[in-house]
Amino acid sequence: MQLDRSPDQKITPLLIAGANGTLGRAITRICHIRGLAAVALGRAELDIADPDSVARALDRHQPWAVVNAAGYVRVDEAETDEARCFRENATGPAVLAAACARRQLPFLTFSSDLVFDGEQEGPYTESARPNPLNVYGRSKLAAEQAVLAAHPGALVVRTSAFFSGWDAYNFVHFALHAARRGQPFEAADDVRVAPTFVPDLVNTSLDLLLDDAHGIWHLACQDSCTWAELASAAARKAGLSDAFVVPRRMAEFGLPAPRPRQSVLGSEKGMVQPSIDDALGRCVWELGH
Repeated sequence: MQLDRSPDQKITPLLIAGANGTLGRAITRICHIRGLAAVALGRAELDIADPDSVARALDRHQPWAVVNAAGYVRVDEAETDEARCFRENATGPAVLAAACARRQLPFLTFSSDLVFDGEQEGPYTESARPNPLNVYGRSKLAAEQAVLAAHPGALVVRTSAFFSGWDAYNFVHFALHAARRGQPFEAADDVRVAPTFVPDLVNTSLDLLLDDAHGIWHLACQDSCTWAELASAAARKAGLSDAFVVPRRMAEFGLPAPRPRQSVLGSEKGMVQPSIDDALGRCVWELGH
């Protein structure tokens, strides 16, 4: 997509909803690195579930496209906070998508591996049938359906298990924090995922947006692991012992939201992401280990 950078005109920005979350901050950072003009708005400036708030933001900033990085991310709390979860994860993206469709703006939003039930053997590709087990997963599936109904040209990226050296609130950071202190770190060894390195996710998602891609795409590391294996691999990559990892069955954690036994994302669209080992190496370097 060619952006108008005439010296006589203001550069048209990319509008990012969800400025204060892990994903919103990463998108903003990578736009800056790539030289893409961007405006990131938090909830006070853009309530994605409020049509009037959305219209005001679009009128004010006149973006060339919109990326939704906002949403409800607390999977377990969603079990008893369903209305708020659906407002943030389903209603909000649908409102944004409809507004973008009316203005013929490209729209990108993110979904989750938790739209799947884990009963399939092998990775889930884009055409696999969703069947979420928990409220959070149902909210994400509802968002996918509503967004694509309102804006058939929208881009929906499913992803899984974020980790990054830019954010302290992720599994790899917590595991390395425990490893450095020799503290036991319990992690599930019976649930398999394809983790996602946030910088790779953001760069590829922006590439797809710029290429006018649409529909559902899966972006995650090309291989998979259990949570316990991910903690061990992160420690070894940082030159630390992995003896601190205490494997547990997921059921032992007593979490309110049921999880699929495996939610590995694969793709039939050819956007292969780097391996877990490659991504962990870059993540550990960013963390300074």
